Amino acid sequence: MIAAHYTVAHYIMALAILVPIAGAIFICLLDRKPNYREAVSIATAVITFFLVVSLYPAVSEGRVPRLIILEPFTDVTLSLALEPLGMLFALMASFLWIVTSIYSIGYMRGHHEKNQTRFYAFFAIAMSSAMGVAMAANGFTLFLFYEILTLTTFPLVTHHGDEKAKRAGRIYLFMLLGTSISMLLLAVIWTWTITGTVDFTVNGVFESVLDENKLSILLLLYVFGIGKAALMPFHRWLPSAMVAPTPVSALLHAVAVVKAGVFAILKIVIYLFGVELVAQLPIHAFIAYIAAFTIVATGIIALRKDNLKARLAYSTIGQLSYIVLGAVTPNIWGIIGGSTHMLMHGFSKITLFFCAGAIMVATHKTEVSQLQGIGRRMPITMAAFIIATIGIIGAPPTGTMWSKWFLLQGVSHAHDWITLTAMVAGTLLSIGYLLPIAIRAYFPSKPVEPVSEITEAPLPILIALLITAAGCIVLFFAPNFAFFLIESIVGIPRL
Repeated sequence: MIAAHYTVAHYIMALAILVPIAGAIFICLLDRKPNYREAVSIATAVITFFLVVSLYPAVSEGRVPRLIILEPFTDVTLSLALEPLGMLFALMASFLWIVTSIYSIGYMRGHHEKNQTRFYAFFAIAMSSAMGVAMAANGFTLFLFYEILTLTTFPLVTHHGDEKAKRAGRIYLFMLLGTSISMLLLAVIWTWTITGTVDFTVNGVFESVLDENKLSILLLLYVFGIGKAALMPFHRWLPSAMVAPTPVSALLHAVAVVKAGVFAILKIVIYLFGVELVAQLPIHAFIAYIAAFTIVATGIIALRKDNLKARLAYSTIGQLSYIVLGAVTPNIWGIIGGSTHMLMHGFSKITLFFCAGAIMVATHKTEVSQLQGIGRRMPITMAAFIIATIGIIGAPPTGTMWSKWFLLQGVSHAHDWITLTAMVAGTLLSIGYLLPIAIRAYFPSKPVEPVSEITEAPLPILIALLITAAGCIVLFFAPNFAFFLIESIVGIPRL
């Protein structure tokens, strides 16, 4: 490391990445002692979360701790810097890792999954990568940790080891590595050749060095090169990856992977291009229309999916496009809405996947058509499902009401009635593919067998889904910490 002066914050940033790796090592060493192995997994997640929390005061005061690790190329460093948007992502991912670790104990044991040590170890390494993405100080560092995240989640996607899992893994690698190497890496190199830097900088790095056409091409390379954002047509990997265990689905959809994608797009828009420059590029409207199309198309597809996890997967793709739409909406309201939706949606969607896994463990049911009257057997699980459903719809009392409100404000101020219509249509479609599940769970449309006893999932699963369901409501009443962080970006530049 070549930083000239170290502070406590520098060490904490490094530890937030190194602690999960250390945890993965201990998890492997405790292979034959599952109780200790799982205790280490939870402890590692808790320590990582508190390391991130300890950095919040510095970031909220406008300081941006920066740590240069090495300089592999001229004027290109592998370095860390934590600014408000990264702080929000790191807080969300590290907290949800704790909850997912608790959930995983009940799921992996209750479902009698094999290779559990490998699962916990790679989960920890993936979270280390996610922390690296959150703290990336430049495009090179972001690209590096982005790729590591893809590689470390591959064994999780292919966890079952059967032909279906292997096929999903091939699609996963082909689409994510293909898009990042062919487009994202090219965009990073192009940025460096024309500006001499890939550092994330307030108001961007381009100034007047390129004409609008070249800048538009460059922005397209970044947006579509970040395949983890699952913008159509680069979305197929996400539904395919649903063959993985439910805790992996939670990681993919809410904790790290897809959120790393939309986070990267937000960061590039804010700190490489600058919000004002993106607003001047005609291409931003094209990207917004692609996002709008994705919102509507995936909602229609979700309506037709009987498999619950597949329905939730297409729902995720649509919700991610709300965030992409916020990133390219030419005003601060879109940035505020998109950034906070990253957090709010995370809690709602992880709850839905937790509920899907709970249903599978307790009843071995995976299809929507099989869930008639299930609320009578699993009242706690389905109560959490209803809360999360309200969250995806964007209604009170869940935090997504605020993020969707700001997104609507952004689109309205831009007088973009096409994307506004798509957002409204997406909301109506989410009502159509989620709310009937909850209603029929308690009020079946056809006769079902009488319930002799309540059959809920194991306690760790219930604890986890109740925590995240409660989080959906807490974020409605206490969203200020998230809005403070994001408003500091668009109001008072801090990086």
